[in-house]
Amino acid sequence: MCSSGRGTTLFASLLQGRNAAATDINPVAFCLTKSKAEVPGLDAVKARVKSLQKSYDRSARVQADGEAAELPPFFRRAFFHSTLRQLLFLRRRLRWRDETVDTFIGALVLGSLHGEMDRSPAYFSNQMPRTICLKPDYSLRYWRHHGLYPQKRNVFSMLGTKAEFRLQNGEAAQRGIAKLSDARLAAKVLPELAGRIRLVVTSPPYLDVTRFEEDQWLRLWFLGGEPNPTYGAVSKDDRHQNPDRYWNFLTDVWRGMMPLLRNDAIMVMRMGTKSLSFSGVSEGLLRSLRAVFPARSWLEKPVLSEIKGRQARAFNPQAAGCLYEADFIYAPFGPA
Repeated sequence: MCSSGRGTTLFASLLQGRNAAATDINPVAFCLTKSKAEVPGLDAVKARVKSLQKSYDRSARVQADGEAAELPPFFRRAFFHSTLRQLLFLRRRLRWRDETVDTFIGALVLGSLHGEMDRSPAYFSNQMPRTICLKPDYSLRYWRHHGLYPQKRNVFSMLGTKAEFRLQNGEAAQRGIAKLSDARLAAKVLPELAGRIRLVVTSPPYLDVTRFEEDQWLRLWFLGGEPNPTYGAVSKDDRHQNPDRYWNFLTDVWRGMMPLLRNDAIMVMRMGTKSLSFSGVSEGLLRSLRAVFPARSWLEKPVLSEIKGRQARAFNPQAAGCLYEADFIYAPFGPA
């Protein structure tokens, strides 16, 4: 079992022949993870893209023009006008929550929605970081200062090409489980896994570092969210600045997943912060774990790794992010 993120851990588990499940309250994380948990066949994806393109007729373009006119100025500088129309059409038509093929197509869109236009033609947007979307006003100032305009991109043809690349090895034989849910409700949304989980891999929102809801606001918009950054609309626990509240939040997460764990379960956690010392993180995390699994300690010595550079700094040199990451391994029911 893992926290969802971009679905990499779940996908790696499936490639190793393991059973895997993941939860995340963020729709972007859920969509990306579900696309890796339930990988469709190439023919089905290409047929769906072709069907969507065929449905994108004159009336659909007119409707998209009306929707585009109501969007903030950011969108008209972020995307070429025909590209924006296609994205708006797909935003309305994709059933990414429920349909496996549509989830996969939605994930392809999310992966190409924004990125470095100067390095690759694989992105739909004007010049942006690929990992996060900066705030609209800052982006507009950046584009105007550098005289940058979006390039024309045909979303449908690019999706077909990307599907061929991603699915060239065929449909995945093994499938996992992805749930759009708060991690604190893991036992409730995954009752069939009670007492069956042997390995938990998780990387909770880093203390006082980032807001996933803010950083992924454009991808959240494509999945039906607001056309601007939001705070607390997806999760009230997206970012914590108070350490005590943060550790209490994690205690609730451990308590929520406890009924799913086997007696020989192992928990692997990657943590990060920009304000607490390594010892402070170690002590706070251990305290939160012991509140649910008493009298235990680390299974192995925690590993510290320094972060040497971040992509967002190329666009916003003043950005302050995580200073280090640390990996912890804990055996909740094992020997002290």
